[in-house]
Amino acid sequence: MKTEWRIFLLIAGFLAGATVLYGAWTHGESGHIEWVGTVALLLSFLLCSMCGGFFWFVSRRIDLRPEDRPDAEIADGAGEVGFFSPGSYWPFGLAFAAAIAGLGLVFWQFWLLGVGLVAVIFAACGLLFEYYSGTRRTAEH
Repeated sequence: MKTEWRIFLLIAGFLAGATVLYGAWTHGESGHIEWVGTVALLLSFLLCSMCGGFFWFVSRRIDLRPEDRPDAEIADGAGEVGFFSPGSYWPFGLAFAAAIAGLGLVFWQFWLLGVGLVAVIFAACGLLFEYYSGTRRTAEH
């Protein structure tokens, strides 16, 4: 995690400088600050700072990973990485529900937006609890 927080905070520092430079430059050119670009850069800075701060906080609480140690061997990173779902239809349903909600927002149809948001909540719960529902068959059964 040491590498990740350094990268994010380096990018955040660049974005902070770019925000100040952009705001000063647009103020010098036109006499007023161009707010859309300045706010976009500021929000990008805040997002990178948030991610970098999270990775820094986590890196203090866990042991060094092989990626963070300069003396690590390739074999140190071997082993099980984690569990990945072999196949699920819930991501498709979540994307479809988000598209319905997006269409409701685009065409300003509140009923379609409501249906889409309820479907997003349902699909997100289905994706989250997919392996806890007890209905999915595994290789052991």
